[in-house]
This record gives sequence, C-alpha cells and structure tokens, in this order.
Amino acid sequence: MLAATGQVAPSDLLLEDDLIAAIAQPGSVTSASVRRIDAANRLIIPGLINAHTHGHGGLAKGSGDRWSLETLLNAGPWLNGGRTDDDRYLSTLLAAVEMVRKGCTACYDLAAMLPFPSVAGLHSVSRAYADVGMRAVIAPMIADRSFYQAIPGLLEAFPPELRSVAEALRTAPGETTLAAVREAASSWSHPTDRIRLGIAPTIPLHCSEPFMIGCRDLAAEYGLPLQTHLAESSVQRAAALARYGMTLTRHLDRLGVLGPRFSAAHAIWIDQDEIELIAARGGAIAHNPGSNLRLGNGIADMRPAITQGIPVGVGTDGSSSADNQNMFEAMRLAAFVSRVFDRPPEDWIGAVEALRIATEGSAAVLGMADLIGRIAPGYKADLAFLDLDHVNLVPLNNAAQQLVNGEDGASVRDVMIGGDFVLRDGELTGIDWQRIVARARNAAERLKQTNAETRAATERLAPLISQFCVGLGRSAHDLPRNVRVAR
Repeated sequence: MLAATGQVAPSDLLLEDDLIAAIAQPGSVTSASVRRIDAANRLIIPGLINAHTHGHGGLAKGSGDRWSLETLLNAGPWLNGGRTDDDRYLSTLLAAVEMVRKGCTACYDLAAMLPFPSVAGLHSVSRAYADVGMRAVIAPMIADRSFYQAIPGLLEAFPPELRSVAEALRTAPGETTLAAVREAASSWSHPTDRIRLGIAPTIPLHCSEPFMIGCRDLAAEYGLPLQTHLAESSVQRAAALARYGMTLTRHLDRLGVLGPRFSAAHAIWIDQDEIELIAARGGAIAHNPGSNLRLGNGIADMRPAITQGIPVGVGTDGSSSADNQNMFEAMRLAAFVSRVFDRPPEDWIGAVEALRIATEGSAAVLGMADLIGRIAPGYKADLAFLDLDHVNLVPLNNAAQQLVNGEDGASVRDVMIGGDFVLRDGELTGIDWQRIVARARNAAERLKQTNAETRAATERLAPLISQFCVGLGRSAHDLPRNVRVAR
C-alpha cells in the first residue's frame, strides 16, 4: 500500500460496507467470517481524482490540432451541437471508462448541453457515471452571452457578412437556463456521496452580472459547488480589464461569487492579489497543465496558491481540449511545469506533493475532502490496484516517483469504488464495452453530418478570431511570470 508519505508499506485493508475500517499488519485479521480479496503483488493507491473535465468531450476527441482556447470556443457549436440525451450519455460514458481504466475514481464534470441544460440531459450524464461506478460532481456549463458577445470588440471586427454568422450563434435566454438548473436542483435524487449536482457559469465574461448573481444564488440556496474557467487565457485577462476595469477575480468577488463552494479552473493569468483574494474567501483551484499547454494559454504557477493555503487539485480538462482523461499524465505535468519558474528545486512540486494534490487536493475541489482522496479509516474504499510486475514498476525503487514520473495508467489492473470493483483484471464490470463502441461510432458519424453546416460557418470565422485574439491577449503579457531562462 502507498502511504501518504509516498512510502510503500505491506498492509491489510479491512473494509466495512463502502468504507475503509482499518489498516492492519499483514495477516493480523484472522476472523473466518471476513471475505478476503487477494491483492498480493499489487501496489494499492488512493483513486486519483479529476478536479476538472468535460464529459461532453468523449465523442469529440481528436477534433482539432492547432487550436487556441478562443478558436476552440468558436468550434463549440459544432463540437457539442445537435446531441440527443443518448449522445450525452455515450460521450460521458467514454470519458468515465477512460478515467477508470487509468485509476481515476471521481471527477468534476462541467457538462455542456446546447442550447441549455435539461433535467433529462443531466440524468443521462448521471446515468453514465452510475453505470461505470464513478463518483462525480456534474455541473451544467452555462452562460447567457455567446463567445462572440463575450470578447469586447470582436463582433465589431467582423465584416458584415461574417458578423451575421456570429450573431446567429446565440445562447438561450439567461432566465430559461437558470430555471432549468433550478428544476434539476430541486428534484436531484442521487446520493450526494456518489453524484452531486454543481453549477458552472462557464467563463465570467460569458455571463452578464444578473446571470452570474443568479448562479451565485442558486449555489447558495441548494448548496451547490460552483466552478468557472478563471483567467484561462491572456485574452480573458485583457478582456476583463477592458469590460470591468478590474481583474476577473475582483469582478467575481464584487458579485459575491467567491467563497468555500467556489473553485477556479485554470487560473493561469491571475496575479498575487487575486491569489490572496481566493485564499481569503476559502476558494480552490483546479490546475490543468495539459490543456494549458495544448491550447497555448501558458503555464499556471501553483506554488504561490499552495503557499497561501489554497486547496489545489489536478484536472485533465475535456478530451476535445486536452486529448485524454489520463490523470497520471496530468499529475506528471503538474510536477514538471512547476520547474520552469525561477525558483530553487526545493520549491518545485515533487512526486509526493503531486500525488497529494491529485488525490486530497482534487477531493477538496469536489467538496469531498472528508470522503475520498486518502487511504485512511473512515474514508471511502476508492482504490486503484497496480500490477507490480508491470514494466513501469520494475524494479520498484521509489513508488511515488515512478507513479508520477513514469506511470501512464498501463499498470492499473483493478479499480474499486466504495468497496466494489468497477475494473477487475483489466475488465470493466458494469457495462458491455463492445456494444458501447458500436453505439459511439454511429453517434459520432451522425453528429458529423448533423453539424456540418455549423462547422463550415464557424470555420469561416476562425482566422479572424485568431488574429483579433492574439492582438488582444498581448496587452495582458505584462503580468510577471519570472520564468527561468537560459544563461
């Protein structure tokens, strides 16, 4: 078993119902009434926890290459449009299966549903996680402004023939969207230790002040966790200063959004004052180093946030913005990107700390820090079993370093969630995978045809969006980064 210190200690785990009841010396539990599970030659670790993803990316993986965040957002209408509730189920299921196969047992899913979320759609997403056996916070990703309306000056920069295309791609009215979330919150019946409802005003710039206040009030009324994409790109920082005359974090605090239920995804383009403000309000950060690099947004420096006591978790982001749901890769990148800043190696994120933020830290982002993320008495029995004979772990010189620096999920053999195996000897226990494969392929092909016209329209907009946003983003590049340079 992997201890919190990163050391390996041969142990027996005593499970009762869905909990870890005790950690015992090997062979010390002798009662004949105890059912025994042989975990010999297995390294047992806490299930990894994904602090930020998008299950709707499951059907859209591999859709774009040299996309910035803004050109990805421009592609959103065809990436996620035209979907049925069954499509939402299949897409989420694909993401959940990949997470489980790679040792992840819980996630925070910002689920997009166009034109606005529905109770039926949210239950389709919930059913996907329930069928795989995962825990999840499901937060409908909502807004009352389109991407084109959100960036000051963007619509005006289009020539008339393209402006009409962008203006036609609108969101649903804010009142309609908030009413749908309220209906879901008032009728939510899933066990909250398994599947929780959250709320995700997608990007602050995409939300009018009344709409953001409505999200805040719904979160407070129903006790919902709230996550938003905060300052993910330099474009967002520059646009916030232009629109609000202040940073996005200050804007959210002015609206009363920051607090213990709040988490910021990405948080790349924030300054020290913003970090201190998030810390003072009890918020958390979901660090997504893979997609930050993939979309060219930059590198988020998590050391100042960790130093301020902010709970920091690790996320993969969605499969259409970061390509996979591999928490081992995300954890490794979280460690590695911390080393580009001009500070001594002892201040880098090391292997043990990376493991901790990908388990305990992410659990805090989900609002489940008292339930999951640790192998300890009283915590849920959410465990990943890795094959010690796999080449990734032979020889086992330092478990923490090999998990963070070298593991890719290939050595995961079994995954247990709440005391039940959801992956056993490399096989999923709760679904017919081959049937899912056929359905997903059919859905993907149908959606390509359904969204072909919308895709063509947004691709006409993409070159101008790229040029406009590169220019706008440069005005935010005065934010100090203190990146190490060659001497």
